[in-house]
Amino acid sequence: MTAPALASILPGEMTELRLRPLFLFELAVKPAYVIGNTPGVDRRVGEITGGRFEGERLRGKILSGGSDWQAVRADGAWMLDVRCVMETDDGALIGMTYRGIRHGPKEVLDRIAKGEVVNPSLYYMRATPYFETASEKYNFLNLMAAVAYGHRLATGPIYSVFEIL
Repeated sequence: MTAPALASILPGEMTELRLRPLFLFELAVKPAYVIGNTPGVDRRVGEITGGRFEGERLRGKILSGGSDWQAVRADGAWMLDVRCVMETDDGALIGMTYRGIRHGPKEVLDRIAKGEVVNPSLYYMRATPYFETASEKYNFLNLMAAVAYGHRLATGPIYSVFEIL
């Protein structure tokens, strides 16, 4: 007996991804420390010096002291591993981590590496942020998965973050 096709047993609610805007954020990052070609990747570390976030349900600033660990792979893709602390305008602290990827044509990535701003449609920059907080008001962040669409500015990245419903 042949098993039914997976699509035939999938509930209709699971056939498309539903999103809700959560917030926009930008990071200010110092020029990266270039550790160099380690076994496996070209490693760079950017120190986060601040930033801000704005959304319907929360807003505030990103505190200094976070870091952006970047791994440039042999295929030219940049793997992102970021940790930072957000402080809401009412004083709650939220830890945010995200992993992401940036890739595109070499000439576009070279322009970004030089600090040029290029149209975000010319390259791919996406991330998956996760949050942790002790704040009851912002506990909803502890209970969600999110995705982010990024763009690299000369001073650091800017992202549009969406809650996955």
